[in-house]
Amino acid sequence: MTAIAATVQSFFIDRLIRARQASPDTIAAYRDTLRLLLTYISIHEGIPLSRLDFADLGAPVVAAFLDHLEHERGNSVRTRNARLAAIHSLFDYAALHHPEHSADIARVLAIPPKRCDHTIITFLTNDEVDALNAAPDLDTRTGRRDHALLLLAVRTGLRASELTSLTRGDIHLGS
Repeated sequence: MTAIAATVQSFFIDRLIRARQASPDTIAAYRDTLRLLLTYISIHEGIPLSRLDFADLGAPVVAAFLDHLEHERGNSVRTRNARLAAIHSLFDYAALHHPEHSADIARVLAIPPKRCDHTIITFLTNDEVDALNAAPDLDTRTGRRDHALLLLAVRTGLRASELTSLTRGDIHLGS
């Protein structure tokens, strides 16, 4: 097993799951990023996945991968930056465990995120809130549930992920 394989495995188990207690969605996003990166490098550098090592994951290759995401896969700058954050997280972890590769790791960590326009978040008007609250059918169980969740969201400002986590529990909103 190469150093990168062992490091990726311990990164997921020791850093993400144990130390940071990352959500399953975060773990899946990091997994997908690293799968894309390692596959990209394997194909474009002609190195079998089983033989990849830190020397093969230099800053120029990682930068080319990020360009590939934007220009060939059609990812947005935000997605590119999210993928870069996952790569930086892995390399931050690797820096602690592989000082012999510190120069290569430092160059990857020096890759900056791209600037992008920030979406301005707007709020719903009272008429829009009233229309949303009137939409669910209160004669059905799911309509009552949806109505309750919409009211909760509007009155508390909960995010969609926070609302959906509530529906995973034992909440019963009528028969």
